[in-house]
Amino acid sequence: MPEPAKRDPKAPRYLEITVKDSEGKTWSTMIANAKDFSTGSVGYYTSEKASNPESGERYQCGLSFTLIGSKPAK
Repeated sequence: MPEPAKRDPKAPRYLEITVKDSEGKTWSTMIANAKDFSTGSVGYYTSEKASNPESGERYQCGLSFTLIGSKPAK
């Protein structure tokens, strides 16, 4: 895997992400762990299921946060 063009030395090991609807009701709280992506970029990634607190219907969520400028040059 190529070395990233840059890293954020002050970045935490994980992010806690809360998904709320327009009324402030929480659908899910997720942990996005630090990740080195196969492209060489770095950031955070999580894939979780969230539930509508009103109906109970479940949703799949995939979320990535990528450090801008971390992708190595070709």
